[in-house]
Amino acid sequence: MFTYSPAIPLLLMVGVTVGPAVRSLPEARAVAFLSAEVPRWSRENHCFSCHNNGDAARALYQASRAGYRVAQAALTDTTHWLSRPADWKHNGGEGPQSDQRLARVAFAATLESAIATQWIKDRSVLARAADRLALDQDASGFWPIEGENTTGSPATYGRRLATLLARQALISADPRRFRAAIDRADVWLSSQEILTVTDASVCLMASAAVQPPAGTARRKHSLELLRRGQSDDGGWGPLAASPPEPFDTALALLALTNCEESPEVKSMVTSGRAFLLAQQQQDGSWIETTRPPGNVSYAQRISTTGWATLALLATGRPLARHGADPKR
Repeated sequence: MFTYSPAIPLLLMVGVTVGPAVRSLPEARAVAFLSAEVPRWSRENHCFSCHNNGDAARALYQASRAGYRVAQAALTDTTHWLSRPADWKHNGGEGPQSDQRLARVAFAATLESAIATQWIKDRSVLARAADRLALDQDASGFWPIEGENTTGSPATYGRRLATLLARQALISADPRRFRAAIDRADVWLSSQEILTVTDASVCLMASAAVQPPAGTARRKHSLELLRRGQSDDGGWGPLAASPPEPFDTALALLALTNCEESPEVKSMVTSGRAFLLAQQQQDGSWIETTRPPGNVSYAQRISTTGWATLALLATGRPLARHGADPKR
């Protein structure tokens, strides 16, 4: 499997001197964009969102672990917000269009990253968030999302991706304490038919911890669907025959990091990265993936950029190989 080995952890704690080659990296450009956008939403709109303070912030936490300089000010408000899960239901955006269950999934996933990267050191915060998150689970094992689309989207996830993220948060919080809920999620995820690229990506990510032979046939089918669904320019859409989109490509790349690093998988990852790099905008962001495609949505744009950044971080080279020079 692909392995992730951070070269320079938490450079924000020590400062960093980097040359133009590092600043021009696609990951660094994405980090610069998100570092400005993440704090802007809560400052200007007086609420905390699943897109800025969820998906985008999660990418910044992971970027800091990978060695990219993330200014502390970019995440100060989000980190404080995530540390108070009891207040999540009062995020400032309450209303008929607010899906509190989606918010709890997004914030719990981001809190997990904040703890893993040591921005938040009190692990009991995640346990408290997981207690409330577990109450949202349907008896069948999934996490219901309001108004969900079958294939999901960057900011609204859909049932399968939401369930995967919630399951991962429970595992990180306490796998023994939440064993029953985790098992229900596993049973539900493993029972779902694999028809779309999203289905295949979630299946590969969900089965990463499952030892062969359990789930072998589903993993093979998922990998084959990704192979068939990859476009000539390297990207993936929500369906095997759909035009490629940044979000679907990011999910596929994250899924492939859970596969054996065969020549075929390496080639798929290389082509997928090339697609994302070609789609990155001058400001470091990616055009939003929407359902249906072609719509304009700030939330989906920020979440799309967060997912694309996560995919590049997971499949890229350690930052040390680009000449970063940490200074205390």
